[in-house]
Amino acid sequence: MRVLLVDDEALALDRLNALFANVDGAEVVGQAMTGEEALEAITRLQPDLVILDIQMPGRNGLRTAADIMVEPRPEIVFVTAHEHYAPDAFDVDAADYVLKPIRFDRLRQAVERARRRRAMREQAERVDSLEEQVLSLRTNAAEARDDAAFWVPERHGQRRVPLDTINWIEAARDYVLLHTEMRSHMLRTTMGALEEKLVGSGLIRVHRSAFVRPERVTEVRRANRSIALILADGAEVQVGPSYSDVVDSALGLN
Repeated sequence: MRVLLVDDEALALDRLNALFANVDGAEVVGQAMTGEEALEAITRLQPDLVILDIQMPGRNGLRTAADIMVEPRPEIVFVTAHEHYAPDAFDVDAADYVLKPIRFDRLRQAVERARRRRAMREQAERVDSLEEQVLSLRTNAAEARDDAAFWVPERHGQRRVPLDTINWIEAARDYVLLHTEMRSHMLRTTMGALEEKLVGSGLIRVHRSAFVRPERVTEVRRANRSIALILADGAEVQVGPSYSDVVDSALGLN
């Protein structure tokens, strides 16, 4: 993927460049330090992915994303130190939302999600919006149970996220991030309340701050006493010590 980096801090751009040097299949083709520079670079370079800081002087990241008019539109991954911008970020169809300080594995996961979204979007243009058809099928299947979905807030209302489309969930302070195949959704709730909601959903708790759908696990990594689950989308989820037996049982490892 051709990547454009946008941040108003030179040190942040240097760190992103260093991180992307280790992301397979990604090439940094340019960088910008303001929203105006970013829009000009997007028009000129036609990147596949824009890593976009939210808090910038003048035209901030959210406004910059909303003003992108080129087609095909690049995927957007927002980076910021503040989680409260997330609902607005997903309103402009961001592929992901990464909190600073940026971890390499989290950045790599966001890039993979953006890559997959772009590939699926291109397919959808050829088959009359494959994404909408898949979402419709999943939604219809989930309607068998009244509680088989989350309603997440958006700028102009709420979006229904069927439980069976959620691959994993991670805590983000007072919120949780619901990660689906195509995008992530932010919901204000507690992990305890989630545990009750997720009974019978197929998602299991693997850490005090994470739930995982076992069939999305492609690899189990063990090092000393540490256990990590690698998911089909490239995400790496740590297993808490008190959840190892539950995980082994769910994956058929014992």
